[in-house]
Amino acid sequence: MTSVLSRPSERTERTASRRHYLMCRPEHFCVEYAINPWMHPGVPVDRGRALAQWEGLRQTYLGLGHRVDLLDPVPGLPDMVYAANGATVVDGVVLGARFRHRERAAEAGAHRRWFRAAGFTRVVEPEFVNEGEGDLLVVGPPRDTVVLAGTGFRTDRRAHAEAAAVLGRPVVSLELVDPCFYHLDTAIAVLDDVTIAWLPEAFAPASQAVLRERFPGALVADPADAAVLGLNAVSDGRHVVLPAPATRLAAALAERGFTPVPVEMSELLKGGGGPKCCTLEVRA
Repeated sequence: MTSVLSRPSERTERTASRRHYLMCRPEHFCVEYAINPWMHPGVPVDRGRALAQWEGLRQTYLGLGHRVDLLDPVPGLPDMVYAANGATVVDGVVLGARFRHRERAAEAGAHRRWFRAAGFTRVVEPEFVNEGEGDLLVVGPPRDTVVLAGTGFRTDRRAHAEAAAVLGRPVVSLELVDPCFYHLDTAIAVLDDVTIAWLPEAFAPASQAVLRERFPGALVADPADAAVLGLNAVSDGRHVVLPAPATRLAAALAERGFTPVPVEMSELLKGGGGPKCCTLEVRA
């Protein structure tokens, strides 16, 4: 599949579609261990501010007309706020997560229980490590989606074949090489069915070549914007919710006809997450 994208100088009229998201309140959020370069246990966390920023994100989605369901937070699991890592859902099929680090392992079961209670009939516990939509990004129209799959830091490459079998979609493997961009959703933002924004330096040369071939008109992010997790963004096809400091990326999105929606995520950035990390899309 080769994308037919507009060139960067061309402005395209974008269309939003209503989305269904799962989020988890950061009631127990703190940074008491370090499992990515963003986490520094000695740096204090303002949980009240984290809650306010998270609520601002939730209200942003509701204001855009999207549905938001909530996963109950569990004491002792401070990273549950990063709900995107707990599963990948395509056509109502739920591929659960298996976390690489023991500190997050119990989150996977909480996600599976939520989906089963919500009436999803196929909820699969994986054999290999995959960290949900952190490393499995769905792109394309509903009947022709492809899964972009990251590996290198968290998700086991063997999980890519498992994802293809469970979700029934082609999977494109991509190797991440910069530990600051430890999940695929920190280095790629899916903007619509055929458009991505990305940071080439986060990928091995072979993976860069794959992405350039598939998305020849992709928006290349400024490294300074990527450094504030600007690519950890959520798009409904028109509106792109992204961290407020990613100003150059916001301007580039507007030039392409998208509507950037900046949100403050500074407190949740201390755990290595932005809007996308906090947002799991439920594709029923």
